[in-house]
Amino acid sequence: MAEDEREALHDALRMAAVALTEAEIPFALCGSYAAWVRGAPEPEHDADFVVKEEHVETAREAIGAAGLDVQEPAENWLFKAYHRGQLVDVLYRLSGEPVHDELLERAEMLEVLAVRMPVLSATDVLSSKLRVLGEHYCDFGRLLPLTRALREQIDWERVRDEVSYSPYARAFLHLLEDLRIVEPAPAH
Repeated sequence: MAEDEREALHDALRMAAVALTEAEIPFALCGSYAAWVRGAPEPEHDADFVVKEEHVETAREAIGAAGLDVQEPAENWLFKAYHRGQLVDVLYRLSGEPVHDELLERAEMLEVLAVRMPVLSATDVLSSKLRVLGEHYCDFGRLLPLTRALREQIDWERVRDEVSYSPYARAFLHLLEDLRIVEPAPAH
């Protein structure tokens, strides 16, 4: 990513966070930038936020008023906002599930690019990333560096429980155990 693109993405992230804060909308930074704030490698693509579905329209208006170009994609679980060609996704569903109060309440206030904002926990970031793994998207290569960087911050029992239904997520967790990145799950 070119430096001017990275600068535009950082600006977009800050602008969206400030707009959501000023509009008093409960939100949190999620995805790869939330992982980056907690020590993972910096992503080279969009920034992601979560809001509850009941706040989507207010969030659209606030982010649009902040100067980002808000667009409505075909998907019914997010909207997109652009700043100088760089993308911010605002999700109101994660892995098909509505964003709920408990998720937002677990977020921690952190400084991100000189702006204080709620950031999802490392556990919630990894759990949400594992729940999207499937037949059409199963890129363990992107997950390994993130997981290595965040492993001490993750509640592994909760992650295992939340993704237990997914053979793709279970395979990734097994790989982490084989690579000795995490301890094997305790036998029950």
